[in-house]
Amino acid sequence: MAEITAGMVKELREATGLGMMDCKKALTETNGDFKAAEELLRIKSGAKASKAASRVTAEGVVSAFITPDGKAGAVAEINCETDFVAKNDDFVAFSKKVAEIVAKNNPADIDALLALPGDAGTVEETRKALVMKLGENVTIRRFERYETSTGKLSSYLHGSKIGVLIHYNGADETLGRDLSMHIAASKPKSIDASGVNPEDIATERRIAIEKAREAGKPDAMLEKIAEGSVQKFLKDVTLLGQVFVKAEDGKQTVEQLLKSKGAVVNAFQMFIVGEGIEKKVEDYAAEVAATIAAIKKD
Repeated sequence: MAEITAGMVKELREATGLGMMDCKKALTETNGDFKAAEELLRIKSGAKASKAASRVTAEGVVSAFITPDGKAGAVAEINCETDFVAKNDDFVAFSKKVAEIVAKNNPADIDALLALPGDAGTVEETRKALVMKLGENVTIRRFERYETSTGKLSSYLHGSKIGVLIHYNGADETLGRDLSMHIAASKPKSIDASGVNPEDIATERRIAIEKAREAGKPDAMLEKIAEGSVQKFLKDVTLLGQVFVKAEDGKQTVEQLLKSKGAVVNAFQMFIVGEGIEKKVEDYAAEVAATIAAIKKD
């Protein structure tokens, strides 16, 4: 039997929002398997999908740039160590320049981007100079670039922490910006069901079946119930299936909106600062107490 530590229980509680005892029991039943324990809690309590996936722990900004002719655009995430530096004018200027360089030069990857000309030598030399000036590590984490000859590009920045770039056809600029804002607010995983990870769909189906079974539903109904749950899940996580955030009737989906405008979304990219990065949380009080205890011991 695996040892269930307080840290494991705390992590599962933060991921699910459920009570400590429920989390400890789930970990015990699954022999310490975090993912299995999370699924078990969802089955037994109807908990929502893990909040851990959207937890933002690293600092930095997302920047975007579309060329004046509207034919190329980029969105990029640049990270630093503290929120204080993330607001620094030089750091913000560097981040904006990175997005511009990506849009105009189409680098193949981060290494190719770092080798391109920047404000002070190459982008890499500019980055190193910024590190020396700010006293913090600065990294270019990721970027996405779209280029079009017939379509349109739109971008939206929600503050400096969420950035969206969208490539679409047949819609006016206002609709393009509205769609970008919708994506930032509703955070779809893909345009439609074809872009959703099959493992995520399988997980939703499995959980729905087990929840129905726990509720005493007959076996003959399980697949039908599961299919309904999967379809609801797909509506929630796909752009076309989501209700448009500015729908006047509160019901119109993005797919219906696009059809009414004769428009099509070809691709989109959304970056959230620090998404998927876990940053060590320093407990200074505990550190000081441990230091004092060590001194007394000596």
